[in-house]
Amino acid sequence: MVENSGIKERKEFVKELIKRLHAGEDPEKIKEEFKEFLGDVNPTEIARVEQELIKEGMPREEIQRLCDVHIAIFKESLEKAKTIAPQGHPVNILMEEHKKVLEFAGELKKVAGTVKEAGDFSDETIHHLNHIVKHLKDSESHYLREENVLFPYLEKHGITEPPAIMWIEHDKIRKIKKDIYKLVDERTKLTFNDFVKQLGEMAVVLAEMLSDHFYKENNVLFPTALNVIEKDEWTDVRKQFDEIGYCCFTPEPAKMVTEEVRTLTQEPKEEGVIKFETGTFSMDELEALLDTLPVDVTFIDKNDRVRYFSQSKDRIFVRAKAVIGRKVQKCHPQKSVHVVEKILNSFKNRKKDVAAFWINLNDRLILIRYFAVRNKDREYLGCLEVTQDITDIRKIEGERRLLDWKD
Repeated sequence: MVENSGIKERKEFVKELIKRLHAGEDPEKIKEEFKEFLGDVNPTEIARVEQELIKEGMPREEIQRLCDVHIAIFKESLEKAKTIAPQGHPVNILMEEHKKVLEFAGELKKVAGTVKEAGDFSDETIHHLNHIVKHLKDSESHYLREENVLFPYLEKHGITEPPAIMWIEHDKIRKIKKDIYKLVDERTKLTFNDFVKQLGEMAVVLAEMLSDHFYKENNVLFPTALNVIEKDEWTDVRKQFDEIGYCCFTPEPAKMVTEEVRTLTQEPKEEGVIKFETGTFSMDELEALLDTLPVDVTFIDKNDRVRYFSQSKDRIFVRAKAVIGRKVQKCHPQKSVHVVEKILNSFKNRKKDVAAFWINLNDRLILIRYFAVRNKDREYLGCLEVTQDITDIRKIEGERRLLDWKD
């Protein structure tokens, strides 16, 4: 599609302003210049401009670092274009959750102040603190839906860098939340004054971080998504949101799956037989078999694109259909992408065939393995990721033979 010359000129002007801002010019001067010569700019233009700047060599982290200043300059213009999505729409759900998470962050600040004034912990205060922590932990599904569904759809429409910047911020939010959880769990190991001081400081940081992040999403990312994602695609986005699940505090009407969504997202079953050298499967049999495996599997093709993932009953890591066709590098936080690249390159160069890692997740030991998939001529076809909970396997001792089995 040929870009309108007027739009192109506007984008170039905005790019020049942002470059000057990053070079250290006075934000107030740039803000006045913006008002005088441009007036208004829509969220999609800002998203595309930031993306182009990164492609031209400006570090993603630098864009993220000064993003708040960009938003401040364009604030009046952005707020003229209010984000409006009907109840039950994925964007509406995310925005409603933003309100609730901000409420919990505000409550955390109040609790920190209450504890300090009281000079001691009451049972009621501890209960309230645990209540807030529980809801902050449960908010993880909010970020998972964005990262695994919304971001891939934006990428399909050419919006790649703004989601990456938002993911960087997600990880920073996760970090401060984990610090808060640890502080609350280990409060008895600290003096009362140290605990109160750290809780107060962390609560302020979290509240400010969430407020800034949600503002960017509500006023730039979400309007951009509404502008570029097609109407029928939103039906699929909603279905995949439902599959991942919601926060315990997501408004109930938003969580309801309407009959319209069910009908529009039903897919016809493919028929036929798949023949292998050692046997055959029907499509239903093969899909059921893969979903029954006691491991989660994901296949990435030779071009580094996600082609398939199994849907076992108790998946360890969230997957959504929006990731199909997505570059696997986009499925990982920026801090670990270089390691993913190293593994894939070692497979492609035939230096390695396996890479294994294990982590502790929710008191379970998780084994994550990557296998190079090759044909009979040892040509690289792709990478298979296998994730398995091995907590109970590690406990096995002695023997249990077939004849020992009881129904």
